[in-house]
Amino acid sequence: MKYRNFRGTGVRVSEVGFGLWTVSTGWWGTFTDDEAVALMREALDLGVTLFDAADTYGNGRSEELMAKAFADRRDEIVISTKIGYDFVNHGDERRGQREIPQDFSPAALRRATDAALARLQTDRIDILQLHNIRMEQVEDDAVWETLEDLRSEGKVGLYGVALGPAIGWLGEGVLAIRRRHPAVLQHIHNLLEQHPGQAIQDAAREAKADTMFLIRVPHSSGMLEGQYTAETVFPPNDHRNHRPRSWLLNGVKKVEQLRFLENGGTRTLGQAAILWLLSDDRVASVLPNIYNAEQLREFAAATEKPPLSGEEHEQIAGLVAANFGQEREEAKFKGTMELPGELSPA
Repeated sequence: MKYRNFRGTGVRVSEVGFGLWTVSTGWWGTFTDDEAVALMREALDLGVTLFDAADTYGNGRSEELMAKAFADRRDEIVISTKIGYDFVNHGDERRGQREIPQDFSPAALRRATDAALARLQTDRIDILQLHNIRMEQVEDDAVWETLEDLRSEGKVGLYGVALGPAIGWLGEGVLAIRRRHPAVLQHIHNLLEQHPGQAIQDAAREAKADTMFLIRVPHSSGMLEGQYTAETVFPPNDHRNHRPRSWLLNGVKKVEQLRFLENGGTRTLGQAAILWLLSDDRVASVLPNIYNAEQLREFAAATEKPPLSGEEHEQIAGLVAANFGQEREEAKFKGTMELPGELSPA
């Protein structure tokens, strides 16, 4: 495993992190507490130090799992979590992945932070993110003053934002970077879904901000793991059932054109997808969806594999520019680029 520091700070994280969404929400298979804890502990043993939760994942369950897994190893991990959804008053209203109301008032942010600290059984949150913010929160000085106060009080180390799949995108990300210079910004970015992620990361470079990125959905909901076929069927409660079928069919065709990244068997396609993201030095860590031990070991070993060559990067850019040779029909394009607007998977 390799590690990166957030710029201007002493916070050091593994280049491959562990997102707790998969093990705490039931939207990507069902895990008992013991199963989730065992997988998380194995991740730490493999060198993974960044564990990313959210208070709304399982209505507090993801943070409780972190406390169970690492009660005696707190100082070996970097705790990352998110606040903003009012699951205390509206948690029972969630149906599948439909959004519930948010509350970013200063009082709510303080209550949510204190509640997260209690569930995590710790005195500090290393990385705190505003969960799926809108433009209103980017522009609200009171929100950012509250975050700074929490940092000054020692309850929070670094703070920033996490952008949603269909409700917080280019405008929110770019304005947050330009106006607020957050230490961290988490967003969706992968070989098949490069917009608006690339534009957001370019904005940080242009603004000369120290913002670094946590990348989620790095495998395009599993597509870039290279295991899907046109006949793949997902379990009834699996979030991928909300994707249009065109997403599966188009994705399988595109993945076949990326097989050259396996580099003669020296790396898997899933590892190559991670390495492509890590080629940007503004990426602090990649958060793949991890749901079994075999996959965990594959992804944790990604940083040990040969980095992508300049020629491979050029070939990827050419395929993307040509949309992998596929007709860019509007419905199909939307299917590969985003989830339906009411969904919020992480």
